[in-house]
Amino acid sequence: MNKIVERIKKEFNKTPDLIIKEININLFNTVYILYLETVSGSNKVNDYILKNLIASKNKINKHNLKSFLAGPNTKEIKNADEIEYFITSGFTIIILNSVIYGVETRADINRSVANTDVETSINGPKDSFTENYQINLGLIKRRLKSHNLKIENRVVGRKTSTQVGLLYFEDIVDTDMVQDVIKKIESIDIDGIIDSSSVGFLIDGEANHVFPTFLQTERPDMVATALLEGKMAIVIDTTPYVLIIPAFFIDFINPNIDNYSKSKNINFIKILRLFSYFLSMIAPALYISIMNYNQETIPTNLLVDFAIQRNGVPFPTIVETLIMLGVCEILRESDLRFPSNYGSAISILGAIVLGEASVSAGIASPITIIVIAITFISSLTFSNVEINNSLRFFRFIFILLAGFFGLYGITLGIIFFLVYTTNITSFNKPYFAPLAPFNKTYFNNTVYKTPLYKDTKRSTLFTHKNIHKQKEDS
Repeated sequence: MNKIVERIKKEFNKTPDLIIKEININLFNTVYILYLETVSGSNKVNDYILKNLIASKNKINKHNLKSFLAGPNTKEIKNADEIEYFITSGFTIIILNSVIYGVETRADINRSVANTDVETSINGPKDSFTENYQINLGLIKRRLKSHNLKIENRVVGRKTSTQVGLLYFEDIVDTDMVQDVIKKIESIDIDGIIDSSSVGFLIDGEANHVFPTFLQTERPDMVATALLEGKMAIVIDTTPYVLIIPAFFIDFINPNIDNYSKSKNINFIKILRLFSYFLSMIAPALYISIMNYNQETIPTNLLVDFAIQRNGVPFPTIVETLIMLGVCEILRESDLRFPSNYGSAISILGAIVLGEASVSAGIASPITIIVIAITFISSLTFSNVEINNSLRFFRFIFILLAGFFGLYGITLGIIFFLVYTTNITSFNKPYFAPLAPFNKTYFNNTVYKTPLYKDTKRSTLFTHKNIHKQKEDS
């Protein structure tokens, strides 16, 4: 038996889905066909390989073997160490003496392209990424028909051998940024990559700050828009989310789906989202500081009304607020973990029952329930989990500062937030851009939307070449 075949049998000795077929082409030579029936399609193996080899076995030799393989993607394997990668990736291996070919015969075990589930929008495309690497590339290339769109393929993971592709426009992107990201991907040495977030954490760190520095999206149109701006995208096999880098704070507050609405109408929503973020972060702390330290900041009649409502509540305002925030965090977590069919119903029921019961039992005052409800309703504006986690982090910092120093503590918290955020970078780009440092072009794409005919240039945050996106009005 061929030594290579013996080696494969030893390596896959407890792999019952390994199929080995032999075709004797003459008295001295045998063609070996090897594939894993769990990842390769038997019909494809039969149509692409077996029919042709059996029908023409008397004409086959190692010099013309490739001409009898009908697969659309046939690769010559010159190093036997690569066989494991190809056979586990859905290729069928054909061996004749020392000649080895791999024919792509992947089984159709992919989920079909479906509607967006998380990043929904009324207008714009509805298709979303799947767990298939090639399909995801196709969804992007379907929108970007240019030879300047380049893909740097790498294989990451000692056990998973996961395909990772870096996409960028060669005539737009900053070349130094591309080389830096490629080096980081190549430096990854880990047993397995299961999700796109693992690649993001490994190439840009995760322990230095609470904000996300890469954008995970399920929308091909968002990836296409980002690539046209001069950003990069990382496509990872087996995951339906693609990474967009670099990503800034404002990208998570005002996503690109705003581009599908008229500028004069969407600008109000953009301002509302920014207000919602800061309201969700500061509202509990503002309530604590007014009730404990700065009663003179609100009208006397309203202050008396608040005092009457709090009459009989045994806890200080800060403790009362922390208890209700903790309950709401538990409800949020249960909503995320429960099946979608009845998770929201249970969380809504829990919020109503617990809120009413807390007030009736004298554990919390009605005004506290209102403040906490406003806080969590404001945070529901953002679908990104990491942004909501960053909100939680700063919310508790503001509560502690307000509990000790009142409105002065909130001022200190705002200063801390600005210093903290402006010191973060995303792939060596300032995270608080385009606000600090100010960049007019990107500001008009994110914070404030200008009419499309005025969107003529790319931001210098990402590139200094091929700046013009469309012809400017004379």
